[in-house]
Amino acid sequence: METKNVGLRNIEVADTKISAVDGMNGKLIYRGYDILDLVKKSTYEETACLLLNDDLPTKEVLSEFADSLIEAREIPDGLEKDLENLPKTANPMDVLQSKIAELGMYEKDKAEDRKTNYTRAINLIAKIPIIVACWDRIRNGKDVIAPSKKLNHAGNFLYMLTGKEPDTEITRIFDICLILHAEHSFNASTFAAREVASTRAHMYAAVSAAAGALSGELHGGANYQVMKMLLEIGTEDRVESWVKEKLAKGQKIMGMGHAVYKTCDPRAEVLRELSKRLSEKTGQPWYKITKKVEDITSEEMKKVKGSDIFPNVDLYSASAYYMLAIPMDLNTPIFAISRVAGWTAHIIEEKFAEAAPKPILYRPKAVYVGKYCGPSGCEYVPIDKRDTQIHA
Repeated sequence: METKNVGLRNIEVADTKISAVDGMNGKLIYRGYDILDLVKKSTYEETACLLLNDDLPTKEVLSEFADSLIEAREIPDGLEKDLENLPKTANPMDVLQSKIAELGMYEKDKAEDRKTNYTRAINLIAKIPIIVACWDRIRNGKDVIAPSKKLNHAGNFLYMLTGKEPDTEITRIFDICLILHAEHSFNASTFAAREVASTRAHMYAAVSAAAGALSGELHGGANYQVMKMLLEIGTEDRVESWVKEKLAKGQKIMGMGHAVYKTCDPRAEVLRELSKRLSEKTGQPWYKITKKVEDITSEEMKKVKGSDIFPNVDLYSASAYYMLAIPMDLNTPIFAISRVAGWTAHIIEEKFAEAAPKPILYRPKAVYVGKYCGPSGCEYVPIDKRDTQIHA
């Protein structure tokens, strides 16, 4: 029997005005704007506002949006107490997913109009970084730090995480990282968010589902695996033998290759430079090791398959976050801190799209390939007469 398309690859399921991924030309577009322009000229706050609206905001609109994010930074006391009661060994993404859902329990406005969902989007964008920073402090036996009213989105998270206000360069580097991860069309977590939104579930349920999808190592967990790889390699002189050994065994090199991009992921190009800057600033070796992993993997794949392979967003984001002194297991939650802008934009589009004012319930069709015993199905055999072992 012919195998059906796996993973909905290249299956068009909906229209969107939010972003476009041009895999052949290595382009990523947010609402018509090239990501490479946004990382040079924009901020995360402005990018999030862009994603939630149709265009770049005016100065007044952006100021109001940024102020709204600051005002929404506080998390409910009950939620913080719940964090304190969790096992300190809990996976940060499990914690985050559960607390996103819990935020919905504190929602007083039950309306399902566009304005209410826009407010919920601001609430989630503002609070997810606070949850992540609070959890890291709590699990390490440290006092929770109250959010700052004067720092921007990127700077406030680093401050709450470390207890120290980051310098201007570090803040800007992290701000760019957030811009790069804010949106990427119908990836697994965004599709999960839209699918849940299509049932008319509320935004918190849809974002919680997205966080669950992001937690897997094939999606948001990939940069964690990249950093584990880099730590295992350890030094630049070990890269070549390590990569060749892995490829000889038919294993993948994490951070290399992408399901959509057939050339270099534009986000990887920016992160490569950020990793280099951080390496020069901190004196750490991770940029040079990562660059050599990229070069050796590309050379070897060219020899073996005669085709090019390029780095994806995870290869250099791993070393960048590590040199920002961010715990490795927070890499994926940081992905969520950024991507929630894209998730909420897609949820609003799914719920209130012009072409379909009411969401259309997602209901893909599966092809049954199990055993078939005739029009009426298989004959039921009483348990005491069954002579074959059934395995789940």
